[in-house]
Amino acid sequence: MIRRTLISLAVALPALAYAAFPDKPITLIQGFAAGGNADVIARIVAAGLAKELGQPVVVEAKLGAGGNVASGLVAKAPADGYTLILLTGGHAVSSAVYKKLPFDPVEDFDWLSVVSKFPFVISVSSASKFNNLRDVIAAAKVAPDTVSYSSVGIGSTQHLSGELFQAMSGTKLIHVPYKGGAGPLQDVLGGRVDMMFDSVTVTRSQVEGGKLRALGVTTMQSVPLLPGVAPVADSVPGFEVTSWTGIAAPKGLPPAVAQRLFAAIVAALSDPETKRRLEATGGAVTPSASGVEMKSYVANQVLKWKKVVTDSAIPQQ
Repeated sequence: MIRRTLISLAVALPALAYAAFPDKPITLIQGFAAGGNADVIARIVAAGLAKELGQPVVVEAKLGAGGNVASGLVAKAPADGYTLILLTGGHAVSSAVYKKLPFDPVEDFDWLSVVSKFPFVISVSSASKFNNLRDVIAAAKVAPDTVSYSSVGIGSTQHLSGELFQAMSGTKLIHVPYKGGAGPLQDVLGGRVDMMFDSVTVTRSQVEGGKLRALGVTTMQSVPLLPGVAPVADSVPGFEVTSWTGIAAPKGLPPAVAQRLFAAIVAALSDPETKRRLEATGGAVTPSASGVEMKSYVANQVLKWKKVVTDSAIPQQ
């Protein structure tokens, strides 16, 4: 009888311990500098989660290696639900670009939900001599390694999008990586770099303000937030890149905590104001049906980018 009671207590106590989750602030880590797409989306999601969970959700940037520094830190963090990460499509890209990572990009995380999916925009300064992508391709073919493009870091989706563009257009460009943030935009606006691959979040206001010229979007169709901007595929047949953001945690979350976080994320993304703010960044809000579904999605993204790297003979870092 006593033994049964002790066993019952051993089972019940962990559940009771997590019943009050969360009882302190949660940290949401993202791997890029302030002002970039990941930072903007992380802050919108954090505000929505704080409302649903009743605790502050503090966004922290851990910069470096195209988001891999942040991913490595979270993979090794305690699996208690108080450390989360906003991942981007660059997380899957890294597994293809880097020969070795200090974490497994799929198995070292507990997956909660996709937040949004979105295209990139190829743009140049409004003062640029390039009026369209055909101009860029022609110039790069005449003089290889003279046209430059920026990204938010080696191994980022922006970087690999540029590599894929080169492979599919038969050109050779100069890659100029930054540590995220507004650096790529400022240098393209200033004419120090010719063009950039970046999100609608970063480029839209500059395009609308006449400072940037959008040359193409990386979806197969035009996007509502940038009407009149043609798909890159019109100039480079078959070119398509759709990135994503999503929430994950260190591997080993207690099931009750994982369920609580998943429910809070879905509720936050369903809030009309949160959804409006997220979609204003240029993405479609697409919460996962489950953590299992998100894991499958990320695993397929990893396979996709590994195939791109192999098929395009892109050198690994």
